Amino acid sequence: MTSPRTSVLASFTPISTAPIDVAVGILMRPNGDVLLAQRPAGKPYAGYWEFPGGKVESGEEIFAALQREFMEELGVQIESAEPWCGVEHRYPHAHVRLHFYISRAWQGEPQSLEDQAFAWQGSVEVTPLLPATIPLIGDLDLLRFNPAPAPDKTHPAAAHQPSSP
Repeated sequence: MTSPRTSVLASFTPISTAPIDVAVGILMRPNGDVLLAQRPAGKPYAGYWEFPGGKVESGEEIFAALQREFMEELGVQIESAEPWCGVEHRYPHAHVRLHFYISRAWQGEPQSLEDQAFAWQGSVEVTPLLPATIPLIGDLDLLRFNPAPAPDKTHPAAAHQPSSP
């Protein structure tokens, strides 16, 4: 005979601890403005702001997932993007591994294809932000507003660079 405790344990399905891979894109205009989207009603953290993206499907490359998600959510074709950083975060509903990409090259103007609001931001002022996004804003601002210095032409490595006529 099965005890009540055994039957409860037999029916319990533990939550997977393996992270879900998520492709996240940061569209960046030449002036440094970035696009954020507001999570729609019916999703966890509805009303919170995030950089757009979505789950990577089984067997799908992360960049391909980024392109697919931007087309589905915003009607934007990502032409190229640079990997920026990775963040692993545990939300109450999911354990995610976020792969952030920065894109400066895309075709089309963002449209709200999934009934979400979106906003171009200079300094990010929309609230609330998804918890995994908050620690990245300072690093992103450094990247956006402090461009890399021009190469030092007196440095020995610069001597091997082709000069412009």
